[in-house]
Amino acid sequence: MNGKDFWINDAWDKEKGRSISIKIKSSLESCRSEFQQIDVYESECFGRLLALDNIIMLTEADEFAYHEMISHVALNVHPDPRRVLIIGGGDGGTAREVLKHDVEEVHLCEIDREVIRVSIKYFPTISTCFDDQRMKVVTDDGAEYIKGYKDFFDLVIVDSSDPIGPARVLFAEEFYNNIHDSLTEDGIAVTQSESMFYDKGLIKDLFVFNKRIFPIVRYFYTLVPTYPSGTIGFSFCSKKYDPVKDMHKKIIPDLRYYNYDIHKAAFMLPNFINQIVG
Repeated sequence: MNGKDFWINDAWDKEKGRSISIKIKSSLESCRSEFQQIDVYESECFGRLLALDNIIMLTEADEFAYHEMISHVALNVHPDPRRVLIIGGGDGGTAREVLKHDVEEVHLCEIDREVIRVSIKYFPTISTCFDDQRMKVVTDDGAEYIKGYKDFFDLVIVDSSDPIGPARVLFAEEFYNNIHDSLTEDGIAVTQSESMFYDKGLIKDLFVFNKRIFPIVRYFYTLVPTYPSGTIGFSFCSKKYDPVKDMHKKIIPDLRYYNYDIHKAAFMLPNFINQIVG
């Protein structure tokens, strides 16, 4: 870094002619795994930051807005979620939130064991889940792992990176068919589905085939300053339950973003995205 100001620019966004820049104080670790480049930085304004292939995955300052929404929305719709599968999510943040509920077991399938190692070392407040006895941690390809389960999970959460490299298969129709088959008769899936401002084509494709697979498919979003456009969305795919009409008011401690009004509001979409997913 040579004593000069150093900024990280999100590579996934920069390719498209736009950029999020975050000033970096120091590099804590930089390594190359079997799958990707992994970097941990201490940032000027957002605390520690995890980047994979120079794409920002999380920062300490705003990760809760993502992890709480990818988790608690479905967990407050399904009346009795006992078995949960998380695909991706090697930082542990999604599992941390899931474990705040009375679930029996959580399978976390992360393809890159180095992401787990780095997260435990540098993000202790995010990776608290790995000591929980309800956790079953597997380092495997999630698209293959899910094929081994039929009518088993009450909830599947796909906490994936962007649709490049090893994560590309997690945005394909075959994968969503396998998610459907892995779920119980009233199961729910929530999948990371990119920005409604920047990724309208991808979202449209997801909703075209997901409406053939699931009876109920809705898009919702959260606000994360360090993600492209400041928003990121999710697909809510359900065999039985409506995400708003069937919401339960379960008591969940220590939340910073999610509440019941936010839950309902997250499904209220601007006209331009409603025309795509409606």
